[in-house]
Amino acid sequence: MKPSEHPEFFRFPAPEGRSRESTIRLDHEGRFFHDDVAVEHPKLRDALHTWIARHPDDGRYILTNGYDWTYFVVDDVPYFVRSLRVDDGDAILVLSDGTEESLDPSTVTANERGELYMKVKASAKGGPYDAKMTRFAQGQLGPFLEPGGASGGVALVTKRGRAMIPAA
Repeated sequence: MKPSEHPEFFRFPAPEGRSRESTIRLDHEGRFFHDDVAVEHPKLRDALHTWIARHPDDGRYILTNGYDWTYFVVDDVPYFVRSLRVDDGDAILVLSDGTEESLDPSTVTANERGELYMKVKASAKGGPYDAKMTRFAQGQLGPFLEPGGASGGVALVTKRGRAMIPAA
């Protein structure tokens, strides 16, 4: 049994001499920093993306590996869509934690710079979570885009539905 399976795991105090607050930060491009220094070790970087969760009491973002946890700062969103693949006409998102799920067009929004955001991990503990498409993933949307008609913008169409993406 992992410590995280104990019902009070997230309420235990930090180990003596330590704090649950950290200087770990996830920037707006999906890069982790510790004390403002980029985390460059590939396996640690990948692991950090898989440890993202929300604290069950206060909803703040945490990193937890099942044995310990700490708060961290999220500059924009906790998850990023690294790439997109087509599976029998469906758009499959490949997320920064290595998981995959179908794109739900009804959750897609765009900011003033044309960056696309969506909800992911709706069934995950603490979900749904916000995610942002990387430029690379956004460039892979071509097969799912149709002209938006008189309203401008484009329509995002998948097996899961259709949604308008306004012109930036």
